[in-house]
Amino acid sequence: MRILFDQGTPAPLRHALDQHTVATAYERGWSTVTNGDLLTRAEIEFDVLITTDQNLRHQQRIEDRDLAVLVLPTTSWPRIRENIPLILQALTALEPGTVRLVEF
Repeated sequence: MRILFDQGTPAPLRHALDQHTVATAYERGWSTVTNGDLLTRAEIEFDVLITTDQNLRHQQRIEDRDLAVLVLPTTSWPRIRENIPLILQALTALEPGTVRLVEF
């Protein structure tokens, strides 16, 4: 799976996703791109966008995109680290055009 981290997604999470290809919006030079443009760019090269932006799912239409979005409830790396199994489980259930909020 090809995964893009949005701004705010803790980079250390990529180590838990070592079976996937992971890039960050910052690495791609997309850190200042608006959400709509980010989704358009991301869906060309990635399968999933992982974000901590709670409003993205309300502000953007994801249903018609060739990309899934996984929303984390926090930017706190310690909280995310202790919930990696939930994140991995949520990733396996994603389909293009869906948004899933991981709750922990």
